[in-house]
Amino acid sequence: MAASTSQHVLSSIKLWSNSSFSHEKRTCHVHSVSVGRRCPSARNLGLVCASKSQSSVVEPVQLPGSPKSGTTPKKSSESALILIRHGESLWNEKNLFTGCVDVPLTPKGVEEAIEAGKRICNIPVDVIYTSSLIRAQMTAMLAMMQHRRKKVPIIVHNESEQAHKWSQIYSEETKKQSIPVITAWQLNERMYGELQGLNKQETADRFGKEQVHEWRRSYDIPPPNGESLEMCAERAVAYFKDQIIPQLVSGKHVMIAAHGNSLRSIIMHLDKLTSQEVISLELSTGIPMLYIFKEGKFIRRGSPAGPSEAGVYAYTKNLAKYRQKLDSMIQ
Repeated sequence: MAASTSQHVLSSIKLWSNSSFSHEKRTCHVHSVSVGRRCPSARNLGLVCASKSQSSVVEPVQLPGSPKSGTTPKKSSESALILIRHGESLWNEKNLFTGCVDVPLTPKGVEEAIEAGKRICNIPVDVIYTSSLIRAQMTAMLAMMQHRRKKVPIIVHNESEQAHKWSQIYSEETKKQSIPVITAWQLNERMYGELQGLNKQETADRFGKEQVHEWRRSYDIPPPNGESLEMCAERAVAYFKDQIIPQLVSGKHVMIAAHGNSLRSIIMHLDKLTSQEVISLELSTGIPMLYIFKEGKFIRRGSPAGPSEAGVYAYTKNLAKYRQKLDSMIQ
């Protein structure tokens, strides 16, 4: 078994080593909302670039500088960024506008979160970010329970000095076997205002199909007393730049479990999408998307294949080495 796995790793590296580290600028034309070179069970997730390779190189992001020195933080060689939209919620199932209402997952949503975890079980994760909503947090926890490293995800409580003090871990060994989970309202789904809790079909019958479509799919028109996608993007991208990019720059591998609109906003920033391109972007529940952060660029890798599927899992040499390390740990 170990020999077979090692051979798979070597073949994966051979397949990808020539293309994984290419940094020349590629022309990327958005023409679909599906991931290129999808594995058999993959669903609609991201964007296809006009390229034969699954990877695409995105222009360097603006790295945050130190407020004291004005210098750019030191870049790491390579970091993984995993984005996961939460699994199906109880209001998704009932076809209700959910927004910032805190609704848990359905049994199907639980299964989707577990499947997402299986897809990323060989990818390193050092820190997890979720929204403040339970469906995203459930997805993150269920996904990490499938990881082969078996580290325990623990929510960080910094909402008050007492909460921080009472949740301290005093064993260094236990800390090493834990992954911090940071919750942030800035990663919440966009607030749908007076539509929250309404049935989507009944709302279309009441206000008109075209009006509801405009509220849902326009970039800058909010529903009554709610947020537009543009407003959601302002808070989500600002948080991503201020809090998450510095983690990637420092070499940390990051997973974000959030929502359709907050993740669309982040992908819009990463892939330099226009306001027209992002409104047609669809993210399936429970399907992760992998980016590699290298030398100030985000390289999109699509959705990792599940462990039972035929496909290349060694997206870069570093991830192949990580897979070998996991194999040696569980022999």
